[in-house]
Amino acid sequence: MASHQQMTREWWESRRQDFDVFVSQFVIDEASAGDPDAAKRRLDFLADIPLLDPSDDVQPLAAELMKRVPLPPKAASDSLHIAIATVNGMQYLLTWNCTHIANAELRFNIDEVIRGFGYQPPVICTSEELLKE
Repeated sequence: MASHQQMTREWWESRRQDFDVFVSQFVIDEASAGDPDAAKRRLDFLADIPLLDPSDDVQPLAAELMKRVPLPPKAASDSLHIAIATVNGMQYLLTWNCTHIANAELRFNIDEVIRGFGYQPPVICTSEELLKE
């Protein structure tokens, strides 16, 4: 986890300016959890990042991802992350969740569901994959 945090810091310092960054309310909710001091630091960091629109199209796409990828019930919030990024036309979805989001074995099904809803899938990756040498 420490190496992921370090790579994320490197990405923010060296590549952040190359991208328009957005956050969803789902990320805000996750950042709010846990140790209150750490949560405050995370929320302060996210404070100036624009929020994605939680349109009515997010829930049906998330439900279909749960059903057809398939994702386990504990991954409901992961399907929402994918759906809100997709519906808002995000080019990339950065995550360290390699179990249910940035998972090569699930990628084909995720993309197929997204295309079936008429959207272009975002590139789902880690910040490490977007670091330039």
